[in-house]
Amino acid sequence: MMYLRQRKEIKTIELSEGFPAQEENVKLENKLPTGCTNRKFWKILSFTIGGTIALCIGLLTSIYLATLHENDLWFSNIKEVEREISFRTECGLYYSYYKQMLQAPTLTQGFRGLIYDNKTESLRTINLLQRMNIYQEVFLSILYRVLPIQRYLEPVYFYIYTLFGLQAIYVTALYITSWLLSGTWLSGLLAALWYVTNRIDTTRVEFTIPLRENWALPFFAIQIAAITYFLRPNLQALSERRTLLVVFISTFLFSLTWQFNQFMMLMQALVLFTLDSLDMLPAVKATWLYGIQIAGLLLVCVLQFFNSMILGSLLISFNLSVLIARKFQKNLKTGTFLTRIGKLLLHLLTVFCLTLFLNNVIKKMLNLKSDEHIFKFLKAKFGFGATSDSGIQEPEGKMGRCSIDLKPDTAYNLIHTVLFGFLALSTMRMKYLWTSHMCVFASFGLCSPDIWGWLLKSVRLHNPKGICVIRYSVPVLTLLYLCYKFWPGVMDELSELREFYDPDTVELMTWINSNTPRKAVFAGSMQLLAGVKLCTGRTLTNHPHYEDNGLRERTKAVYQIYAKRSPEDVHALLRSFGADYVILENSICYERRHRRGCRLRDLLDIANGHVMDGPGENDPDLKAADHPRFCEEIKRNPPPYAAHFTRVFQNKTFHVYKLSTNK
Repeated sequence: MMYLRQRKEIKTIELSEGFPAQEENVKLENKLPTGCTNRKFWKILSFTIGGTIALCIGLLTSIYLATLHENDLWFSNIKEVEREISFRTECGLYYSYYKQMLQAPTLTQGFRGLIYDNKTESLRTINLLQRMNIYQEVFLSILYRVLPIQRYLEPVYFYIYTLFGLQAIYVTALYITSWLLSGTWLSGLLAALWYVTNRIDTTRVEFTIPLRENWALPFFAIQIAAITYFLRPNLQALSERRTLLVVFISTFLFSLTWQFNQFMMLMQALVLFTLDSLDMLPAVKATWLYGIQIAGLLLVCVLQFFNSMILGSLLISFNLSVLIARKFQKNLKTGTFLTRIGKLLLHLLTVFCLTLFLNNVIKKMLNLKSDEHIFKFLKAKFGFGATSDSGIQEPEGKMGRCSIDLKPDTAYNLIHTVLFGFLALSTMRMKYLWTSHMCVFASFGLCSPDIWGWLLKSVRLHNPKGICVIRYSVPVLTLLYLCYKFWPGVMDELSELREFYDPDTVELMTWINSNTPRKAVFAGSMQLLAGVKLCTGRTLTNHPHYEDNGLRERTKAVYQIYAKRSPEDVHALLRSFGADYVILENSICYERRHRRGCRLRDLLDIANGHVMDGPGENDPDLKAADHPRFCEEIKRNPPPYAAHFTRVFQNKTFHVYKLSTNK
């Protein structure tokens, strides 16, 4: 197990359209003293100050997160093997390919090793560039080879500093999105500070650096900022083309760096479809964005050697269905109110049915099962038949004097936030997507003249000057309160020095490096084997990248080491994958953290039709097992077990057994 212990004490956006001021801003500026009434001067000054603050707050956030990482692990002082162990679970697997590319004699050999890899999954040769989103590791390894920095910067620091640098881009993009929505950079500053003060719920980059989301979300934030700008009315043609280029590049990079990109962009497509169906978004702009999503995914599909999971994604089926349905169902927005409602319902039904039809046809043609575990998870979470668009209601066009004029960019971000909230409820890791966007939308709400105008109208106190004063004074007071409340905590956090401490895992990796053949094959838990791959370069039976049906079945078979199976069965299963050694972990075998029914050994018992350990109810169809639990019984070393397994290493956490090769 890994612990953290206290350290021992030792001695160019266009000026005219990028951030246009609201009407109240203009009115206020026109009433300023004569020497300061030049509107262009004030816009340049505001843009300069706001842009500078955006860059500074992004850079400071990056430094803050990097400092937390250093303070938590004492990363600069620990051994290389300890640094690598700190990249836990799938993080270690991804980083191992960066290390592999750097260790290759040439780039050509490095590429060939990734395309024809036979060490990640034993007895298989797989194309890692097709299976996983690791082009970022390839790109960084090439940069590190080319740039003259080897003498000054270690490879691991080049890697982690790149990720922390992306966080600066992430926060800056959130800042810009909030600025675009509200018309004032105060909103952007408030969004960035909320992001930092709610760090536990907005990011986990400081302790899961190589995770795919930490690469992808900065590009996703850039894309959202660009779409927010693109949805503004009356853009010049040149501005639209430049913005669409930014949208395409950021969409492509987002899709290239994260395997779950299609589900995030499906949320986007649903938002666009909702706005388009409710006549809140020009159809031409929606069509451009649908097309960019499809083009970005198809380009990634080509780079990933025609990855079938991309071709069979719901996003491509949905976007194609929308475009096809629109082609045959014209004039949706004409006629009486009831006629339009009927056309809209027919359009929704057509798109829904066509999406399911196209997706099923594509998956049957490709025999695709790579993403079925995701849909099984969602079904288990919500129940069969649950939808994500059930909470969306059609807004009314005019609601009287106190209504808010919902602009396309505002509506887009509002529905985005709502859908991301539902996604966060379904999957814990998705909360990092939702909370960061909530920071943006909440700061916009505090600085929006429309919202403050609506509130003052509702209490009959509407006044343009009052709106202007409130929309600036409230965020300033909020910023002061945030600084007062959270600054001492941030300083305490930065002053707390801890140290990486995991001697058992270090001992295990050292033993493997020193006492096993380079071509030895190891079986064990997914998360541990990722570290074995990174620290020792040994071949694995399974690993944590779960987007492959065959790998999921293989992992289930390997995990029988924690089930109630006979030594003969376990030995046969492990040898069928070419395993030479198996690593047993006490933390899994004797797990106490989760309640009964949620532990790995309980899940295996249920899958095998066996009753679970301990007091409590069991399903009536479960039966008592014929054999004791393998991971417990093998430690007693009775003859049936000794005939197939020989213990070659043990410490407080791990037990390593060598498999006999007797048939």
